[in-house]
Amino acid sequence: MHSPKHSASGNLLKNLDYSVVQQCMHCGLCLPTCPTYDVTKMERNSPRGRISLMRAIADGELSPGKAFADEMYFCLGCLACMTACPAGVDYASLFEHARAEAEHSKANHSWTRRLIRKLTIGCLFMDQNRLQLLGSIIRLYQQCGLQRLLRGSGVLNWFPKRMRELESMTPDVEAGFSSDLISPITPAAKPSKYRVAMLTGCAQDLIFSKVNADTVEVLARNGCEVITPAQQHCCGSLHAHNGDLDLARILARRQIDLFPPENFDAIITNAAGCGTHLKNYGNLLADDVHYAGKALLWDSKLKDIHEWLVQIGIVPPRDCNRLVQKVTYHEACHLCHGQKITRQPRAILGCIPGLKLEELAESTWCCGSAGIYNIIQPEMAGQLLDRKMKNISRTDCMIVATANPGCILQIVNGAKSHSMPIRVVHPITLLAEAYRRE
Repeated sequence: MHSPKHSASGNLLKNLDYSVVQQCMHCGLCLPTCPTYDVTKMERNSPRGRISLMRAIADGELSPGKAFADEMYFCLGCLACMTACPAGVDYASLFEHARAEAEHSKANHSWTRRLIRKLTIGCLFMDQNRLQLLGSIIRLYQQCGLQRLLRGSGVLNWFPKRMRELESMTPDVEAGFSSDLISPITPAAKPSKYRVAMLTGCAQDLIFSKVNADTVEVLARNGCEVITPAQQHCCGSLHAHNGDLDLARILARRQIDLFPPENFDAIITNAAGCGTHLKNYGNLLADDVHYAGKALLWDSKLKDIHEWLVQIGIVPPRDCNRLVQKVTYHEACHLCHGQKITRQPRAILGCIPGLKLEELAESTWCCGSAGIYNIIQPEMAGQLLDRKMKNISRTDCMIVATANPGCILQIVNGAKSHSMPIRVVHPITLLAEAYRRE
C-alpha cells in the first residue's frame, strides 16, 4: 500500500491510497467487536463511524478539528474490527494516518502536550541510552526505599488524584537491562539449524529484560544461534500509533541497518504490540527508494517468538513436574487481531508439563492497556480492565499468560486493585522455566 508523505495541503488521508479509505461497506459487523462502541453505543465511537469521519476529511468535506482528534485518540487501536471485517478493511493503516492527520492539524495541541510529546516520543524513545538513564533513575528510586517511604508517608495524598494513580502504575525496573543479561552472540544449545536476531525493545528492555533473556534461552534450546546487539533502537510503534510517521520511518531505517534481514533466517520479537508494527515496515517505507526492497525482505523475516517456535517445531520440555497448575491465556490485541496469531501461544502452553490451560471468556477483548491508552483515557481503560479481571476471576486460575508488556502491566495493576493473588507472566517465561526444571 502506498505510504503517503506530507502534502502541501497537509491532508494525509486524502493522499492515502483512496481504495483503502473507501473499502468500508458500512455493514456494521465490526460494531459488536469494538470495545468503545460496546460501552457508549454511539456511532462515532465505532470503526464504521470513525472511517466515515476519515472519508469526509479525505474528500475535503470536513476539516480535522479537535472533535476529530479527540475521537481518533478515543479509539483503542485494538484492531478487533479487522478480525470481524468481511471486506478486509485495513483499519490499522487508516488509524495511524488519521492520528497523523490529527497531529498535523495541531487541533488538539497545547504547550503542555507539545512538551510531553517532545520529551517522550521525540527524545526518550529515540535513543536507548536516554531511556536506560531514565530507567536507572526509576530503579534507584525503587530500590533505595524512597518509593516505599513516599507511599507510606502520606505525602502523595497532597497530589491530585490522577497523579497518585499514575505513580501507583509505575512499573518495577529490572535489576539489569537486556545487554546485562544476554550475550551479543548466544550459540545454539544443540547443533545449530538457524541464525536469528533478537529484538530487545525499549520498554521491554527496562521492565521485562528477564523475558528477553528467557526468549534467547528458549531459542538456543531450539537450535537457534541468537544475535542480540547491546545497542538497539525503539521499533517505532509508539511513534506510528501516536501520529508521528516521520519519526517511525527514521527508527525503521535504523532497525534495518542494525539487522540486515538478508543475514538472518528470522528476526524475533516477543512483544505483541511491537510485532504488528515491525511486520509493516514495507508499507511504512514504500516510498523510500533506498529502503523499500529491504523493508519488504524485513517483513518476511520478522517473526513473533510463538510463531517462529511452532514453525520450526518446538522441542517440548521433559515431564519433570508432578504438580498440575491451571493457567489461562489473555490474547494481546496486536497478536490475535494484528498478526492473526492465536493457535501458536496455546500450542506452547500446551506442551509445558504440569500446565492445564483454562480458556478465558472474551480472551480477545482488549484489557484497556493499548499502548498509552490507559494513561490518556483512564476511565474507558478502567472499565475494560474491570471486565477483564472479572473474566479472569471466573477461571480460578492463579497464572495468567499474555504476550505483551502493556497487557502484563495492566493486568498486574488490575490484580492489585481487585486483590487477586495471581501471577501474570509471558508464555515464553513459563516455557523457559520448564526447560530449566529438566
